[in-house]
Amino acid sequence: MWDHLDPQLMTLCSPDPQAFRPPDEPDNVLQVRLPTNFKAARFESAEHTAVLRRLEADIAASRLPTDDGEIELPVKLRVHESAFVPLAKWSMLIAGNYRCIQADGVRSIKEAVHSDLDATRRVYTWVGEVCQALGAAEEDLVPFEKYVRAAEGLTSPLSAARAVAGGAPEIERVDLLVKTLAAQKGMQSDEVDGIVELVHGHLEENRKRTQR
Repeated sequence: MWDHLDPQLMTLCSPDPQAFRPPDEPDNVLQVRLPTNFKAARFESAEHTAVLRRLEADIAASRLPTDDGEIELPVKLRVHESAFVPLAKWSMLIAGNYRCIQADGVRSIKEAVHSDLDATRRVYTWVGEVCQALGAAEEDLVPFEKYVRAAEGLTSPLSAARAVAGGAPEIERVDLLVKTLAAQKGMQSDEVDGIVELVHGHLEENRKRTQR
């Protein structure tokens, strides 16, 4: 599949704002639990990057009508020169989101992060080191303390954790992606390996159930 895609025409955007679609709302309604900004990496071409810059400016200039007057949009687009800025999300996903998945159920992101801050720091730091081994600079990444503060407001489980608990046979596997890329750099983490194996086990059980 990748043979037909030109990498110069692709970029990456970090989905930091924690948005989800409320079940009783129309399809075009999203609720934002964590109103931070989307971080997009520039394209190879300046002409193509200009499209992102226009989007960035248009979103910043937009105003939302409310009963109390017009307000700025709470979530904006930020375009970065570094292609590695969106990788900052990986540390958050592995240290918080995927650790919502437990052997006997799921827990909130807040619980996953704050129940054992030392373990969370170890995982978060290690994934950041993987990102730097791939080419990211330290300033491209989000400091651990900032993420810990943000996680205080994340009182629901990761959508993938809810999917696993609901019997989904497949989910997005950022945990496995990071483990695989780390191995190519000669890096390994027992804690991340444990996360991957736990998710593997749940998905395998779900597949068996769907085949019955």
